[in-house]
Amino acid sequence: MPTCASPSFTTRKRWVIGNWKMNPNLAAAKSLAQALITQLSAMPIQQCQLAIAPTHLHLITISSLIQHTSTPQKIQLVAQDVATHRHTGAFTGDISADLLIDAGTQWVIVGHSERRTLHHEDEALIELKLRAALDAGLGVIWCVGETLSERESEQAAAVVTAQITAHTELLSIIDPQKFILAYEPVWAIGTGRTASPEDAQQMHATIRQVLSHIRPALNETSLLYGGSVKSDNARLLAQCPDIDGALVGGAALDADSFLQIAQAFDIA
Repeated sequence: MPTCASPSFTTRKRWVIGNWKMNPNLAAAKSLAQALITQLSAMPIQQCQLAIAPTHLHLITISSLIQHTSTPQKIQLVAQDVATHRHTGAFTGDISADLLIDAGTQWVIVGHSERRTLHHEDEALIELKLRAALDAGLGVIWCVGETLSERESEQAAAVVTAQITAHTELLSIIDPQKFILAYEPVWAIGTGRTASPEDAQQMHATIRQVLSHIRPALNETSLLYGGSVKSDNARLLAQCPDIDGALVGGAALDADSFLQIAQAFDIA
């Protein structure tokens, strides 16, 4: 039995985005991308937009593979991070939004929990990255989420709300077509644990309320769940009215598993 009511009609776009993180090597990345392209050519996915985020090293190669398909729009290309400085310059190790666009990228992930926790990125730095990406014309997949201790102390909603409202000024002018928000509880990233569909739906509903309060037009923002999403829990998550898709980690490294998740959100 489904644990969430079926979504009512909405104009919100559905997305399933594969974050490959620091995986795999070039040969395996090309093989994975080609498998996705080949299977998609015979798969009737109509309502769900797919996107993949390879490492920066592989963006140009994967972009070329996608562009040489008959329907390149079926898979969009996402970068995993972006510099705070939009243009080229003396910033060793950084990759600007303009360079990402030059590599064929359409979107970039900003504020991922691994950047927040491992690289200590705070809201001020995240704001700079968001503005740099948006100013260049990239779309942003903006991540928010709480730690296990914050959830256990019943602070999850307050933490996520604060992460969003720290950027109220930007949200008041952001192009809704260039903005996706992903809720990824930190305690569920790469652990095999996942929020229950009820918990995930409750947080997504809270996020939608916060966004709508800032600006009514943001009610149509696509909200994704990211936290050990797999083919066996995707269908239940897809039945929740405020969950519009998934930001997928480990399961995105297998073409069959990734496309099963996409199918769950395509037909829910």
